[in-house]
Amino acid sequence: MTVADTRFPYGPHRAAAALVSALSPLVSAEATAEAGWAATEPRDLEQAVWVRLLERLADAGPPSDTARWVRSAVRAEARRTRRTAANELPYAPERPDPATDPDAGPEHSALRAEWRRTLRSAVVRTPGRCPGLLTAMLSPKDPTYREIAGELAISQGSLGPMRSRCLGCLRRMLAAEVAAPEQRGKER
Repeated sequence: MTVADTRFPYGPHRAAAALVSALSPLVSAEATAEAGWAATEPRDLEQAVWVRLLERLADAGPPSDTARWVRSAVRAEARRTRRTAANELPYAPERPDPATDPDAGPEHSALRAEWRRTLRSAVVRTPGRCPGLLTAMLSPKDPTYREIAGELAISQGSLGPMRSRCLGCLRRMLAAEVAAPEQRGKER
């Protein structure tokens, strides 16, 4: 007779089935509650928790406070799922064919690069704290207002009005640069 058999009179498999049956509503409710912020499906969280529980049963037996263990396991799986999702990249299909896609050619790439250079050049020339704010807003990391405010050491409430002024200044600068060039030389 094994140690697991002495704890469970009907064997470990029946005990695990009874535990799964008893905990199913709690696991489902907790997974549903945590799935929203973890950006995953509740069933995926449930499945991960069941796997953790079965691993726990095989190693150390059932937890002493199963409800508390389920809650912490669901939260831990939700955090793990969120971290994993942050590191995953979406599937990128092959590059489009320049012969069939007009936006995939070298001309379009050159125009996009020129547009980015013009924008970055204008951002640097904005007055006051605008270059730092606009650079932070254009960051590929997509920082939150709280992160931008912390980086610039200003209050989060002043970011909106400051952003509005900086974007207005940038808009005026770019409008002046992109305006139709004047004719050079003599007109006839």
